[in-house]
Amino acid sequence: MSAKQELILLDASFKKFVGTLTCDWLGGAKPDIEVSYPAEGAAKVRIRFALGEEVRQNDWRVELRPAISPAFHWAPHLTPTAGHIIDQHAFRAPALIVHDGERKLSVVPDLDALCAFGGEGGAGLNAPRWYLDLDAPGNLLVAGMCATSVKEHVLFVREPETVYPAGRYEFGFYLFVSDKPEGIENPWRELLGFFWQRWGRPLFAQGQPNRGDLEPYVRRAYRWAFQEWEHAVWQEFELDGRTVGAPAFIVNVSQSPNYPGTSSEREVRSIWNQAWFSSLRSAQGMYRYGTRTGDQELIERANKIKELALSAPRTNGFFPAVVATEMEQVVIGERRCNRSKGWATLYWGNSDRNPFGLSVREAPLHVLDMSWTALLMLRWHEELERDERLVDYARDYADGLLSLQDERGFFPGWIDPESFRPCGVIDQSPETSLSVTFLLELGELTGDRAYKEAALRAMKAVCEEIVPEGRWEDFETYWSCCRWGQEWVGRKIPRNNMYKQCNFSMFWTAEALLACYRMTNEADYLRVGQRCLDELLMTQATWQPPYIYVPALGGFGVMNADGEWNDARQSLFAELIVSYGIELGLDEYKERGLAALRALFALMYCPENAVVKERWEAAWPFLNERDYGFMMENYGHGGRTSPVDDDMGEFTIFDWGNGAAAEGYLRMLDRFGKSFVTRTGE
Repeated sequence: MSAKQELILLDASFKKFVGTLTCDWLGGAKPDIEVSYPAEGAAKVRIRFALGEEVRQNDWRVELRPAISPAFHWAPHLTPTAGHIIDQHAFRAPALIVHDGERKLSVVPDLDALCAFGGEGGAGLNAPRWYLDLDAPGNLLVAGMCATSVKEHVLFVREPETVYPAGRYEFGFYLFVSDKPEGIENPWRELLGFFWQRWGRPLFAQGQPNRGDLEPYVRRAYRWAFQEWEHAVWQEFELDGRTVGAPAFIVNVSQSPNYPGTSSEREVRSIWNQAWFSSLRSAQGMYRYGTRTGDQELIERANKIKELALSAPRTNGFFPAVVATEMEQVVIGERRCNRSKGWATLYWGNSDRNPFGLSVREAPLHVLDMSWTALLMLRWHEELERDERLVDYARDYADGLLSLQDERGFFPGWIDPESFRPCGVIDQSPETSLSVTFLLELGELTGDRAYKEAALRAMKAVCEEIVPEGRWEDFETYWSCCRWGQEWVGRKIPRNNMYKQCNFSMFWTAEALLACYRMTNEADYLRVGQRCLDELLMTQATWQPPYIYVPALGGFGVMNADGEWNDARQSLFAELIVSYGIELGLDEYKERGLAALRALFALMYCPENAVVKERWEAAWPFLNERDYGFMMENYGHGGRTSPVDDDMGEFTIFDWGNGAAAEGYLRMLDRFGKSFVTRTGE
């Protein structure tokens, strides 16, 4: 740490918000500090250094001590100890926000200065990178530069030493202050407007994240799955006297028709109808596209997926989410390979992404997965073709679901497949919101008030107990790839005064609140829904970082302890963002939704994505035109990217990748029309 600090003086109007603002020297170099005031309640701080020689020190920082005692804290990533920092990798809409219920203070890095900085540093592991930090107990907000590394999955830590090469440095940030009640109620709206106006909209106007018609991407997705890679992707078999089928849950590069070696399956060969990986959702895209293009074979495949969903066995209305095959390991040459024993060995089960460490065969029923599948059945019936079997199946489930609602209004997370009793983990969580949307839609379709009443009671519980605290805990928050922090379930991380959060449950809640508003016309639902949507949008990329080597504008991260960019969930989020834009008459939301829609296809291996295509071929040289349509579910997942030898990934999940992207586009196309959906900023 530098031994010298400079006091940064601000206009008198900031005194009731900012206690002290100090800046380190960089080695023996004194900072050149410039403060300007671009708008009321805003200050822009620019800090410059000229280093005549290399400097080595462990950190350089700006420290802000608020003049308030905040009750609310927000940061884009968790820093559970003093050794942790928020690396620039997590800068999608970067900000530190605090308020005491009356006065709000925000720190936003100057992304223009960060673009000029570049982020590579030039000194390898010890190169300086921009970072933020939030110390709630110490009432301290920090912005700085230091060498960082990835710890856990995915948190960032400060390296013991940073090498600052000789040269000129510029660091900058904005301060925003407000005492307006609306800025306290929704602490993200003003910043989101600033981000989009300053960086997002100009990039969107230039045609980012991609240009041109999206139809070629859809064609490539379906050609990849059902022609070039059909041998690995499409699964078809007889079940209860019916021919059923669906895309395999996951395939990897070793299953490419061009792979020079022996293939090995990455996970259990299976088909899922789960909150992420939903074959029934992908089938709706296939049905829409087949109907539009006259592709009867694609429609027939979609119907086989529907038949498989209807074949899931029910007990008291409850049903499993996964059908899988037995697996074995075989030795081929010197390689041990995972292989399926075939669909003659099928069994039913549930997602192995659960708190109990249980396999697909042993896992308990997940209420979220069942509600999502039942909702998709209703949407198929209402939007694609009338099929009363779908309504009957969903209603049978809904009657079982109502029996699970607790006295506070919540629906549980997991239930035992034999007793149907809650398993006791996140039984009062925002996963409830997806059941709200399902029950409202079923109530509207059937006219049964019991479903609507249960839904509104559940929505009340989420609004009172989840939304104000930011308790966005769902299955993905702790039991996916990022399992750090399981000891904090139901509790805030003290150093940040924040929960570990996942944006999936923000989406379900914003979606449910919009449905409640449309049913009741009560403005409070829309107001709280917009608040949830804005918290979600703080995880959307509103700029193009120089160190993210794929188009990023409009794409989404996942949570405040992971590293993804351009995650597949944007195929769900895009429609909702546009819907709020239309409901509220806000062009920003419409543009953000369209940017998210375009980001759906930004990672696809195909000629339309020339830069990304080169990166795929550098990672996997055997890829060729038969692989066009291959697409990883996200980018930068591990918290690091590289201009060369970048980790582009090695698998495709049709139902959480190219197939989900196609469905998201086709659904929006039918809902909003070609002229709207194909708009760009050009």
